[in-house]
Amino acid sequence: MPPFAGSEPAGFPKPDSNIVSIDVGGQVFQTTKQTLTSAGPKTFFSRIAESSGIYTPFIDRDPEMFSLLLSLLRTGNLPSKAKAFDIQDLIIESKFYGIETLLVNSLSNPSQLEPFNLQKSLLLPLNGRDSPSALAADGACGALHVAHGSKITSFDWSLRRKATVLTHFTAVDSLLALSPALVAAGANDFSGLQILDLEKVRVRETLNWENVTKSGSTVQAIGSSTENMFVSFESSRRNSNSILVYDLHTLTPVTEIGHNEIFGADIDSAIPATKLQWIEGYNLLMASGSHSGPSGVSGNIRLWDVRSGNIVWEISEKVDCFADVAVSDGLSVIFKVGVNSGEASYVDMRNLSNESAWVCLGDKRKVMNSGKKEGIGSKIKTQGNQVFCTKGGDVELWSEVVMGSGNTGRIFKKNLMGRMRDMGGAKITNLAFGGSTMFLTRKDQQCVEVWQSSSREF
Repeated sequence: MPPFAGSEPAGFPKPDSNIVSIDVGGQVFQTTKQTLTSAGPKTFFSRIAESSGIYTPFIDRDPEMFSLLLSLLRTGNLPSKAKAFDIQDLIIESKFYGIETLLVNSLSNPSQLEPFNLQKSLLLPLNGRDSPSALAADGACGALHVAHGSKITSFDWSLRRKATVLTHFTAVDSLLALSPALVAAGANDFSGLQILDLEKVRVRETLNWENVTKSGSTVQAIGSSTENMFVSFESSRRNSNSILVYDLHTLTPVTEIGHNEIFGADIDSAIPATKLQWIEGYNLLMASGSHSGPSGVSGNIRLWDVRSGNIVWEISEKVDCFADVAVSDGLSVIFKVGVNSGEASYVDMRNLSNESAWVCLGDKRKVMNSGKKEGIGSKIKTQGNQVFCTKGGDVELWSEVVMGSGNTGRIFKKNLMGRMRDMGGAKITNLAFGGSTMFLTRKDQQCVEVWQSSSREF
């Protein structure tokens, strides 16, 4: 009897082995069933794991690309040698194997944002002569939508492919990404909220608010939660305003809050919400709006319980009204940048009361109403536990300093961000974050600056 009779041929795993061999373009790879199934159900890899046996399956694809994607399955990250390849080629291969989502997470996951290491990496040019008026970025993957003039240009998460849709507006002031294929757009001077289908390149539908005077309704702000879309409408005659809540998936009206009919000189009621932000951890909607009059800029910030339709907290602003407002869910803090001072300040949401006062970040200088309005046009955004505030052509980065348990106050420190040669330039007009990327636009420039950490060089 010859040796090894009754045994499997040497070099081949047994049918019940955990080791799987795959021949890709003539090069044999070995991995485990666990690694293959980590790609998720109904993917190319999971099918190989399910059908693996004594024979080695052959795949007529590039073995070098396969090696990179196999490393992605094993570690959740691409190896450093992947930087030698074009990102578009990697995308094509990842789609073939059904793991583009894993590739997106490895390159554009919000948790990979390195705020202290952000650097200007590229410029995204826009067609036409109009400067960007609004940005909307997908927080999860980094896809970007840019409003410029009557157009909206969308870039995919790799920022290599773009498409442009023409709206019915002469200019777009509010923009919100509803899904990879849908965008909501509104204008301050043109009625209706348009839902744009980016794949079919058309306006899918227009949503309107039926006010008492039956006049048109312009959009002042758009926001969203995981379940709802929030739209701030103002009548074309500017004598009424409201916040409508829509089901995010069906786009049907759910409820209405903050409906105001303005009579006489009721300035406070005349201010529509020009910024809406959902605070997930508190189940509250932040709505802020301001008004410029003979005595200066005044406004209010309100926290709404959408279910009851009640205001749970509000603050009126007159001395140093806000140029912009943002909420950090993780820090439980409301931030503003003052329209007069240009300084960033905060209110702790854990200790809100009718007597709550703003605390200036940094050296806590007294805000003097000099009339210079140094903060006009400034933007403030939160990403994770970091605070970004624009001042002219620069971006300030603020972080909370964790103090000992006996210290009841909160201290924020201004940090250096990226390379000095990237700082400065024309005044920043828009700021947005998507995936692990920061996007900004500047006055009179027909492009978008892309800021990424130095570790991402695709």
